[in-house]
Amino acid sequence: MAQIIIINFGSQVVHLIARRIRELGVYSEIKPCDISAKEIKKLNPAGIILSGGPNSVYEKNAPTLDKKILELGIPVLGICYGMQLIGRYYGKVLAGKLKEYGKKHIFVKNNGKLLKGLSKKEQVWMSHGDLVTKLGKDFEVLAKTKTCPAAVIRNENKKLYGVQFHPEVVHTVNGNKVLKNFVFDICESKKDWDFKSLRDELIREVKDTIKNDYVIMGVSGGVDSTVAADLMHEAISDKIYCVFIDHGLIRKNEAEEVKKMFKKLKFKNFFMVDASDIFLDKLKGISDPEKKRKIIGKTFIEVFEKKVIELEKKNPKIRFLGQGTIYPDRIETAQPSKNADKIKSHHNVALPKKMKLKVIEPLKELYKDEVRKLGKELKIHDKILLRHPFPGPGLAIRILGEVTKEKIKILQEADHIFIEELKSSGYYQKTWQALSALLPVKTVGVMGDKRTYENIISLRAVTSVDAMTADWAKLPFELLEKISSRIINEVKGVNRVVYDISQKPPATIEYE
Repeated sequence: MAQIIIINFGSQVVHLIARRIRELGVYSEIKPCDISAKEIKKLNPAGIILSGGPNSVYEKNAPTLDKKILELGIPVLGICYGMQLIGRYYGKVLAGKLKEYGKKHIFVKNNGKLLKGLSKKEQVWMSHGDLVTKLGKDFEVLAKTKTCPAAVIRNENKKLYGVQFHPEVVHTVNGNKVLKNFVFDICESKKDWDFKSLRDELIREVKDTIKNDYVIMGVSGGVDSTVAADLMHEAISDKIYCVFIDHGLIRKNEAEEVKKMFKKLKFKNFFMVDASDIFLDKLKGISDPEKKRKIIGKTFIEVFEKKVIELEKKNPKIRFLGQGTIYPDRIETAQPSKNADKIKSHHNVALPKKMKLKVIEPLKELYKDEVRKLGKELKIHDKILLRHPFPGPGLAIRILGEVTKEKIKILQEADHIFIEELKSSGYYQKTWQALSALLPVKTVGVMGDKRTYENIISLRAVTSVDAMTADWAKLPFELLEKISSRIINEVKGVNRVVYDISQKPPATIEYE
């Protein structure tokens, strides 16, 4: 059972809290904000964390909390919106009177257990528009900012604590210390969780869920679907059917590489479906990125369902659909909470209600780097685990505008050169993700003393830990020059190459 329960109020980074707690060696789980005090009591956690969220506590239909949870005598830490909920119940919150976003400094008046080891002045990350201005009896302000009179609060008698900043993000320099202090000094939790125990727990969950049935799963050859498939293979052996659908939007030589990979992983039931013509036909004339994603998702399911029907005739015990969905996929589609904002659609989390199969997503609570750690526990080779992420809709969201066979060919060749040079230079493993995109404009160039009017390729390489934030990779100019020269000289239809130096946020890693 989880030692720390995190109650989710729609924060885009709520899972970071759970992750930070797990990194401390303590198991944690995220629960919806409508959980009751009775349910919490049954779970018997050592501590409770209230997450941030996009709302104001005074907004109509803003998520709220069963106040009895705060009266259970279990230590509670409110973060941002979570602190404002405590403030609303036990004091006063002013709506929209102060906006603090980004890096700020708190000034510590009293460290107590929560701020143990912190200096008198600390850099934190703020993201709020409301503020707590009045607190009831027994509450004490431990820290403030220049404009926020209550940045950290506590009530020792009720075991209630609050921080207006986000300790879970890397921009709060000593945020992990705050969480560590809460988990160990206040909640008195014990270290009882690691990736070996996660592996065993997930295998047990898959076994208990599938029982005597079979699973069918669409695999891409990427890290997520490969680890998810291998985990289930470990749990239920050959009761998993893996299907690779070639939608014609994959990387150069991808289909053959995936086939070899699953043969090496000793999957008995592996099938390939070439549906490239079907996808290209459906995408004809479509430029809007969300429409492209939805068409690809819908078509993928149609093609996949056809294969399922074919395989079900041979084995009627196929009753589960396995997916390699990870947490960033769900957070961008607002899946973990009805209170989160949707960023973009992901085809593997947009299944139609008519889908007869039950969905099993063993990695749904994990980030990419956690998936890789789990893969190591499963003894999957680094060559597979260290592959860069590749989106489900494939090159369709790296071709800005309409997708055509000619554009796919151009982008496949350019991307192949980019990745090949990154690998040979040693920079592939120094970057989180690298990709090429085909921009929807043409420019004038000169080749062999002749005027050209050709396409632009944009190169993008980023560094990251969990894909929730990313910085552009500082590749050497000499390497970029070599890549650019090769693409322009070797890829027909390209006369200009640019390098993208945008961060996430405000940009996303992918283009669409």
